[in-house]
Amino acid sequence: MTACATEPTADATGSTVRRAGFTIAADGSYAACLAQASGGGNWFPERWTLDSTEPYTVPLPGNQPEEPSSEVLPLPDGRVLIRRRVAYRHDLSLLYPTGPGTGEVWLGSLDGGIDDVRLLPPSASGDALARSYDAQADVTAVWLVHGGSQLRRLAMVSGRCTGGVWLDDTGRMLALDREADGRTKAVAVDLEHGDVSPLLQITDDSNDRLLLADPDSGLLVLRSDAPGEDRLGWGILGSRLPVRFPEALRVPDAVLTPFAAQPGQMLAPDACAVALRADGPQGTCIAVWRPGGRRALWLTGPDGWLPGTGMWTARGVLRLPYACPHCPCGVVSYEAAVPPTEPAAPAQEPPTQGAPAQEAPAQEPPHNRVLPLQQAPLGGV
Repeated sequence: MTACATEPTADATGSTVRRAGFTIAADGSYAACLAQASGGGNWFPERWTLDSTEPYTVPLPGNQPEEPSSEVLPLPDGRVLIRRRVAYRHDLSLLYPTGPGTGEVWLGSLDGGIDDVRLLPPSASGDALARSYDAQADVTAVWLVHGGSQLRRLAMVSGRCTGGVWLDDTGRMLALDREADGRTKAVAVDLEHGDVSPLLQITDDSNDRLLLADPDSGLLVLRSDAPGEDRLGWGILGSRLPVRFPEALRVPDAVLTPFAAQPGQMLAPDACAVALRADGPQGTCIAVWRPGGRRALWLTGPDGWLPGTGMWTARGVLRLPYACPHCPCGVVSYEAAVPPTEPAAPAQEPPTQGAPAQEAPAQEPPHNRVLPLQQAPLGGV
């Protein structure tokens, strides 16, 4: 359900169409991207309807061409939120089809010393949020840009933050990768109270970024250089068990990036299937892996796949969007694309030296119990 780089696809006539920033709504109902017709035409927003019998697209061109730097975000009601850079401000609007044209509702602007604004991934709550960075103050802000009566700042985080991963299904707990003192560490931001707490601190000197989280199972997929090189690892939200760096996700000459996790695996991270994009010398393919197994299953995506995009159903079906000359808008399903579970070595409790994670008070609600994965031994399962 994440955005992908610009990728050429094709429409029904076979002409090339470039699509960028393809993003799927949290409930899988809609998707949105920027599209450009063949021959270097104008960029325009495009909405995909994915939950119908036959997926279809709707172009949403405005009164003027879009800049390639604009961002779009699909909402569960079918509208598309767009962020545009206009001079020194960032304008936010809602787009929706109105017969032959495009309707637009202006939401407001973010400006005043803001150097960078990025839309955050779709939230299961249906709200839309963005993060901004003020270089002069060296602070990142998180904004509610749709879902309230007006644009509202929810939290402030010292330092420059990148990324953005939801830790729950309520739109309250957000993980960001914060750069500070020459290191990048993932932190958890409570958007209800504005609190910021450590999330990933594997070693003092490591760079620890969160790439994906599944709120149902508690699975976290991360990238860290704690083992001596950048590796993909996994942990469990709110657990004292160690971060592990499986050999199945260590592929020479290839970069693996997770893009979707199987929902509905309540408190069962070992059974949670993860889809990863693999980029290497031979091109791009798909790996399917879950922590309970010791190997990955390799798949070839459909012709015209929008790399790095897809979604899981709770019963283990991987759905991948694509566009090709024979099908300008389609979704292919891979049934049970999960390698069988194999026993994993038992995890050991981390050593007690240093600053181990502390349990949250018993009166706190479960969705607020974010514990740092700190000082954990580096498991190799």
